[in-house]
Amino acid sequence: MKVAVINYCGTVGKTTIAAHLLAPRMEQARIYAIETINETAGDLGLDIEKMKGDKFGKLYKELLMADNAIVDVGASNVEDFIDRMIKFEESHAEFDYFIVPVTSGGKEQKETLKSIQALAGVGVEPNKIRVVFNRVDTDVADEFAPILGYAKTTKACVANPAAAIYENEVFNLLSAKKTTITAVVQDETDYKALLRGLDKDADKKKAAHYADMHAIKGLARGVNRQLDAVFAAVFA
Repeated sequence: MKVAVINYCGTVGKTTIAAHLLAPRMEQARIYAIETINETAGDLGLDIEKMKGDKFGKLYKELLMADNAIVDVGASNVEDFIDRMIKFEESHAEFDYFIVPVTSGGKEQKETLKSIQALAGVGVEPNKIRVVFNRVDTDVADEFAPILGYAKTTKACVANPAAAIYENEVFNLLSAKKTTITAVVQDETDYKALLRGLDKDADKKKAAHYADMHAIKGLARGVNRQLDAVFAAVFA
């Protein structure tokens, strides 16, 4: 499966989705970060290939030979990426899905609609454009009414309310530690035991790290199970 994560708007969680939702559930998927400014999955410890949106030709050739790939398109590179996709006729067909993450702000939802329309303008089929609702507070229907209404009226994309990632501090904690949910869940270190055996006054920095990691592990397990359900909902 080959997936592009894309939105004209920044800070909607494209890298969160690429690193925490998609990568662990797409076997041996190569991650391409089309980014020049913001955090990428590489900053979280994942192996990526970084390039600019105007290098679409190189990316396209690699996609033709790949079985699984995740393309994380940074907001500053979306226009170049879409422009090159137009020039390489039918290149959009090489992607199985275009994931469009959105958060609840008015500007973010407006830019998301613009992104969906741009993909449709390139010729991407509505069934291949999948919205992921990110940083949901309590209720998708209430917080994302413009997106859900647009999807229902135009049939231009798939907007499944179950494809929702709820607000959780774990993502900021993971970013600070430069790691992923998968790495934390698979980490068998007993940080609580290490903390008990440490002279906390003598090594406050290490003590803080152990405490952070123990807390992150507690959060990550539940969120990881939620992401399993989100992944199933996105591609239902």
